[in-house]
Amino acid sequence: MSSANITLVQSLYAAFGRGDVATIVAAMTPDVDWILTGRREDHPLFGARKGVAKVEEFFKTLAELQESIAFTPKEFYGSDDRVFALGHYIWKIRKNGRQADSDWCHVFTVKGGKVTKFQEFTDTAQFAAAIKS
Repeated sequence: MSSANITLVQSLYAAFGRGDVATIVAAMTPDVDWILTGRREDHPLFGARKGVAKVEEFFKTLAELQESIAFTPKEFYGSDDRVFALGHYIWKIRKNGRQADSDWCHVFTVKGGKVTKFQEFTDTAQFAAAIKS
């Protein structure tokens, strides 16, 4: 199942690259857990969300707050129902032009061909510093 799950996750990154949030949301279970490690008070995108409506809200907030300068998934690994993606991104904060530049690890849990959980690990200190006015 790891190969099919990796293919699914790769298709979600391709959808993100096209700005196709609807395809990403359609691949989630209704009660998906969406977690960006970090404290919400440090950055509005950090923290845990539950359900597809909150994932849609996340992507809306992301587009309002940040502009992607670079977003590069580099490696994918599958183990049972999990897919681990390693990559790098650079985001520009729209309100002040500051940038956060970090490697990241995304962990997807996939069951029955749908994402049940997403968790991101990144350099939260860079994002907290960049978002400050």
